[in-house]
Amino acid sequence: MALTAEDILKQLKNREFAPVYFLQGEEPYYIDLISDYIEQHALNDMEKGFNQVVMYGKDVDVPTVLLQAKRFPMMSDRQVVIVKEAQNLANLEADPEKDPAARQLDAYLNNPLPSTILVFCHKHKVLDGRKRLAKLLTKNAVLLTTKKLYENQVPAWISQFIKSKNLLATPQAVMMLGEYIGADLSRLANEIEKLAINMKPGQTIDEGLVQENIGISKEYNIFELQNAITRQDVLKANRILNYFESNPKDNPLIPNLVLLFSFFSKLLTLHLLPQVNEQTVAKSLGNRGFLAKEYMQALRNYPYGRVLQIIGFIHQADLQSKGITGGSMADAAILKELVFKVLHPIPGSR
Repeated sequence: MALTAEDILKQLKNREFAPVYFLQGEEPYYIDLISDYIEQHALNDMEKGFNQVVMYGKDVDVPTVLLQAKRFPMMSDRQVVIVKEAQNLANLEADPEKDPAARQLDAYLNNPLPSTILVFCHKHKVLDGRKRLAKLLTKNAVLLTTKKLYENQVPAWISQFIKSKNLLATPQAVMMLGEYIGADLSRLANEIEKLAINMKPGQTIDEGLVQENIGISKEYNIFELQNAITRQDVLKANRILNYFESNPKDNPLIPNLVLLFSFFSKLLTLHLLPQVNEQTVAKSLGNRGFLAKEYMQALRNYPYGRVLQIIGFIHQADLQSKGITGGSMADAAILKELVFKVLHPIPGSR
């Protein structure tokens, strides 16, 4: 049966274990979360020695996995077999009429050993839902399919995760985490866990704490550069660019291009609103009113045609960063050239 990650975790915490779990999809965070929980909690430490096996898809085949799954537990009510990187299992979706291993897998899924918890971690891809294996798993196993979050879903996820740690967060801190780290849920969870270590329940994560603990300079970071670009503050933008050039490891080009692209893409969307005012802009930004003034200023300084042109400049910078165009320019030079083009429009381009 197909369940959500939250449903599966709730069952596991109630010690309701299924014989087979198939965890698949583009978002590895929930796959790891569930498989790690089973690995850590299904058996006690004494039982794990004889009754828990972790395999990797590139090192084993389907018959080897099934041979292990068909064993009976020793001095325990159950055993755990976890197959990580199951997307690398040879012939996993083979035709059972032509492949003996596929016939064995079919037979096991139709009659799994109740004392075995068999977990497949099938990351970054999904089975073809039209084929035999996917239909069989939907019927006879716990099936989880994960998807990457859209950009506009990330702030809500961050807020909910922080709430689950019995902490609070300012909207600015949530925005900074989302913009700086993006939709990488594993990294987001890890960074928030680090922030939570020295905090007491009910305390608030603010932007200062994020800056101090996630390697973001308080004065010289992509958010300050974005602010300088919004206000067309050439002097401040150049100071930040010089700092980036002096600290290249802390300020890689590609994430900065991604954030600038995200910013100007939002501007493009806001320009297309039927009515442009602080209320409609705030609503379009996910009810983040604290951002509305900044975006309103950016909308005034960067008309629709100019925003289109700047998105083209960002695309050119991305191609330069990959060596496709522009020869062998250094990353700092690419970013400086991009910001110069943004802040110095060609006459008549506005």
